[in-house]
Amino acid sequence: MNDELKDLIRPGAEFAVRVTPRAARNRITVEDGVIRVYVAVVPEGGKANAAVQKLVAKALGVAKSRLTLVRGQSTRDKTFRLETG
Repeated sequence: MNDELKDLIRPGAEFAVRVTPRAARNRITVEDGVIRVYVAVVPEGGKANAAVQKLVAKALGVAKSRLTLVRGQSTRDKTFRLETG
C-alpha cells in the first residue's frame, strides 16, 4: 500500500484525502485513485487533522513537518502539500 500511496503523492505537489474520524482503527486505503484516511480520534480542536498528518507522513516515510494542510481545516475533504526537502 505504501508504494501505491507514494506513486500518487509527489514532493511539491498537492494531494486530496477523504477523512473519516472516529474510525475503529487508524488506516489508509487507496480506492480508484482516491486516498481515504481513517483515524480513531474525534474531530475537535484539530486532533483529527494532526492524526491524519502523522499517519500519512508515516506511510510516506517522511517527517510530518513536510506535510502542510492547504485546505479543509474543518471538513472531511482535505488538501495537503508534500513539501520538498
